[in-house]
Amino acid sequence: MKPAEVKKLSNVDLKGEAIRLRRELFDLRCQTTTEKVADNSRIGKARKDIARLLTEQTARKNAKN
Repeated sequence: MKPAEVKKLSNVDLKGEAIRLRRELFDLRCQTTTEKVADNSRIGKARKDIARLLTEQTARKNAKN
């Protein structure tokens, strides 16, 4: 997910996407312990996407104040 895509999302969509990505990250970590992950780079991508979403949420919150 690119930063421009994140900025286009609404506040509700940001929260929903963050929840979805956290669940995906949890599932990937579980798969890692059982050695069934096909692409290990997905873990890093999910973490970075979560960080982008949280950064945008914080920026919007600070812009209101």
